[in-house]
Amino acid sequence: MSATNHAQQIVQRLWSYCNVLRDDGLSYGDYVEQLTYLLFLKMAHEQTQEPWNRPSPVPEGYDWPSLLARDGDELETHYRHLLEELGRQPGMLGLIFHKAQNKIQDPAKLRRLIVDLIDREQWMVLGTDAKGATYEGLLEKNARDVKGGAGQYFTPRPLIQAIVDVMRPQPGETICDPACGTGGFLLAAHNSIVERYPHLDPEQRKHLKLHALRGVEIVDSVTRLCAMNLLLHGVGPGPAEADIEPPVRTGDSLNSAPSDHFDVVLTNPPFGRKSSVLVVNEEGQQEREALTVVREDFWATTSNKQLNFVQHVKSLLKIHGRAAVVVPDNVLFEGGAGETIRRKLLQECDVHTLLRLPTGIFYAQGVKANVLFFDRKPPREQPWTSQLWIYDLRTNKHFTLKTKPLQRSDLDEFVACFNPENRHQRTPTWSEENPDGRWRAFSYDELIQRDKVNLDIFWLKDKSLEDGENLGDPDEIAADIVEDLRAALEEFETILADLAPNGVVAD
Repeated sequence: MSATNHAQQIVQRLWSYCNVLRDDGLSYGDYVEQLTYLLFLKMAHEQTQEPWNRPSPVPEGYDWPSLLARDGDELETHYRHLLEELGRQPGMLGLIFHKAQNKIQDPAKLRRLIVDLIDREQWMVLGTDAKGATYEGLLEKNARDVKGGAGQYFTPRPLIQAIVDVMRPQPGETICDPACGTGGFLLAAHNSIVERYPHLDPEQRKHLKLHALRGVEIVDSVTRLCAMNLLLHGVGPGPAEADIEPPVRTGDSLNSAPSDHFDVVLTNPPFGRKSSVLVVNEEGQQEREALTVVREDFWATTSNKQLNFVQHVKSLLKIHGRAAVVVPDNVLFEGGAGETIRRKLLQECDVHTLLRLPTGIFYAQGVKANVLFFDRKPPREQPWTSQLWIYDLRTNKHFTLKTKPLQRSDLDEFVACFNPENRHQRTPTWSEENPDGRWRAFSYDELIQRDKVNLDIFWLKDKSLEDGENLGDPDEIAADIVEDLRAALEEFETILADLAPNGVVAD
């Protein structure tokens, strides 16, 4: 049986038990979080056995055998204290158990999860591929829980794979994701290096494991999922390396200028137009205040967090460092600070590629997004951007999460057109003779002359709008309408919050 098939079987077995726990009010996210704690403890114990015989990173009395030895209320009480104690430990241990709480209140169900499900599998024997695929499968199922909002932390893996395939991270490079979610970009970069360079020397392997990858995530519980995901893929410090900084931390990337700079930045920042916070005013009413990020290293001051992330990504890069960042459409056309940022980006960086993404591929509904590729360059008078190549994967393309999900093969033409071997030698597929070509270039002069330097550029005819053309599948049309309405509603809610007196929005 292949690692993938074995992983799918384990995922199905573990996931089916979640339905039992949901009757007790446990969400998918809570369930995955509890699995994270228990999987770590089980694997830490397995490492103390043959053939590894390694010391356990978990203090005695708070380990896996201590859970197996208890039942009933005693088990639930001990598990609660165990989580609190491990959250105070240093290194990856403290990171995974930071602020951990037991959400499984029924001792009998907790016992079954420990003994009948997790203890029956030898996780260390599975190998990195199966362990990683199992956990990724759980994260993806969790992302489908739209009500819980988990999807915003999960970027479609086929898209991540295509981005990494064209970015081609190298041994010895440092790779950062300042909005890392569950770690998809970091792991894809890691796996790409391992697969493309099978003969890394010991120093290169050590660097890849301990120092190459860095992630920041603003939500504590998601940082935990990311840390566990990395650990299951063999990334991060082990028990003997507790003094080394873990590869991921909890924090707000936008808070301050970075102290470290990286060769590669890969990221899909959180969607949502503006950064804001609810506060209580002097009258005791709640009001929403826009969080405007003010940083000396930014080109423009704005409360639009996507525009701020674009500026932050640029500041994270080393000179000649390269980035791929997922951005919503408004980053390409918004005026004011948006125009300033686009002008500066085209001037100071080589903005060489834009991938227009289709709708229906993200768990967050109504998202119209793109991938912007650029390299940071040293200061000079003339602009660094000479041509922006655009690939349109959106027009006349329809994907859904269930019936027609995005596959890596759907991005094959984009990867070939990108020409990662030598992106300075590219051939357009669009021409006047072939107006349906999805790949074409626009010069710097053409871009800068567009109103507000609008980079939201498209040229293909939408066949659903042409007279006499088949309008398409009714389900697809309905799904598109629903997504557009959701996106419009979010925009209206943002505008309403901005226009309401004192920022107070009535219920």
